[in-house]
Amino acid sequence: MDRTIKKKIMSKHGAHEKDTGSSQVQVAILTERITELSSHLEKNPKDNNSRRGLLGLVGKRRFHLNYLRIYKKEEYDKVLKDHKLRK
Repeated sequence: MDRTIKKKIMSKHGAHEKDTGSSQVQVAILTERITELSSHLEKNPKDNNSRRGLLGLVGKRRFHLNYLRIYKKEEYDKVLKDHKLRK
């Protein structure tokens, strides 16, 4: 993922410009990477190493979403709506 894309995501979803660690930013970055990797796997269905990486990213995103669901319900709902995630 390009740095400019990451900076745009951080400025849009973060509490401040250099916010890289909050769960909202992490979910946004992981969602972007998952989207890129999914399109790669559609073109290359036998790339099992990338498939394994994709599953790891989905697991990390699920961890952050669970944290938001438990501790910050309003932000959880906002993140689901912003990224069009099902839950």
